[in-house]
Amino acid sequence: MTDEAARTDPATATGYGEHPPRVGFFTDTSVCIGCKACEVACKEWNGVPDDGFDLLGMSFDNTGMLGANSWRHVTFVEQPARPEPRRAEAVDLGLPSFDLPGAGTGEEGRTDFRWLMSSDVCKHCTHAGCLDVCPTGALFRTEYGSVVVQPDICNGCGYCVSGCPYGVIDRREDDGRAWKCTLCYDRLRDGLEPACAKACPTDSIQFGPLDELRERAARRVDALHEAGVSEARLYGESPDDGVGGDGAFFLLLDEPEVYGLPPDPVVPTRDAPSMWKHAGLAASALAAAAVSVFLGRGSR
Repeated sequence: MTDEAARTDPATATGYGEHPPRVGFFTDTSVCIGCKACEVACKEWNGVPDDGFDLLGMSFDNTGMLGANSWRHVTFVEQPARPEPRRAEAVDLGLPSFDLPGAGTGEEGRTDFRWLMSSDVCKHCTHAGCLDVCPTGALFRTEYGSVVVQPDICNGCGYCVSGCPYGVIDRREDDGRAWKCTLCYDRLRDGLEPACAKACPTDSIQFGPLDELRERAARRVDALHEAGVSEARLYGESPDDGVGGDGAFFLLLDEPEVYGLPPDPVVPTRDAPSMWKHAGLAASALAAAAVSVFLGRGSR
């Protein structure tokens, strides 16, 4: 195994020999219409229980965040309007328009704000903090490069919750066990795409080999920039970031913080070796000092 393979191919680094190519999600938020078909499909296929039907007072968002009972979460962000490309260009690129209609008055819809919508999900990191800290082996790396929780092995310790730099993984209140997106591991093994991507009507959620998705995403950003959408950017696609690159990455139309994403995520266990090294040196120094004091007293 080469250093490059160990850096970018988590399945190979885990010990899988021959295995399928790493797969993941590319979420193009510029074509998300906020329909929540992904949320519904995820819950139906995986048997994820409802997480309440409360109105949060946060636009059309009734889930709030990812959690043990929300493996997909559609973010709704309302912003003051920004200069956009001509409507014809936007339509050619598949960019949705969310002007409010004039309620049957014949008046033009509102153009003083825009919606930013994005379907969030577990990132299936190359260097997964949740996987690093799990003491029971409940979390494991699959042959597809994704990270899956085995609920029958989870003891509910919660270490994985604090080990995730994205705040994705969560425990259910009734039994304390951790739950999150599995990338529909059961569907992958039967040659099917994940339920959320299958249900997405605009192809905002795209599934496939991760290398191909990164190339496609780069072309999409270039096309948006040429059309005047200068704020388009990719998030989580780089193997050189603080988690080694995400298995689920995004095309955003604003800063990550606007979507509730950390601007510079870092796997918490990244500095663990150096921390243990410094701790060991400190312990050795204390031991040496204690021995010196003991020998000094004995020589009196």
